[in-house]
Amino acid sequence: METTPHASASAPPDEAALLDRARSGDLAAFNQIVEFHQVAVYNLCLRMMGAGQSAEDAAQEAFINAYRHLDKFRGGIFRAWLLRIASNACYDELRRRKARPAVSLDEPRGGDDERSYDPPSGEATLDERAEQMELRAAIEAALLRLPDDQRLAIILCDVQGLDYAEIAEATRTSLGTVKSRINRGRARLRAILLESGELLPSRYRPTGENT
Repeated sequence: METTPHASASAPPDEAALLDRARSGDLAAFNQIVEFHQVAVYNLCLRMMGAGQSAEDAAQEAFINAYRHLDKFRGGIFRAWLLRIASNACYDELRRRKARPAVSLDEPRGGDDERSYDPPSGEATLDERAEQMELRAAIEAALLRLPDDQRLAIILCDVQGLDYAEIAEATRTSLGTVKSRINRGRARLRAILLESGELLPSRYRPTGENT
């Protein structure tokens, strides 16, 4: 599946010092941390929520909660801790959505194309870029049909590039549970894409020989 490029590093070289300053109330230090992690947090929220405005709201809530609870971070991988807060913010909103009328997956995505962090390939033709966008849209629509826990595990692994141990820390689950969710989620994702072959670019659609 196509994914957003991973960040070049999981933490800025001076993150520990920035965290110490932020715990002391230095908002500028925390803003530097936000700038480093905001793409990862937003991309997670976007793929969990499926709409730009909802993703922005969840990401903002995640950073606010992280700042308020920095004293609870006792070491380990800050990115995993932060993404757990972001995923919890998404879960909270998804639970609220279940109490409201469902939103159709066919509705506009709230300007997501304008906010995409996926840089287009400089070597791709216009047709190839259009096909890549079609494939990405089909995959993201399929992701929204996965159970929340499987969707989160796949996003953390295949989009954010976390290893199994980091995902276990971010989701507070065992390694076995992480592996199970990823394997089941990937299998379900493939099944959904095969079911909805008409959503895929022509060259990715299943033929009569392999359906």
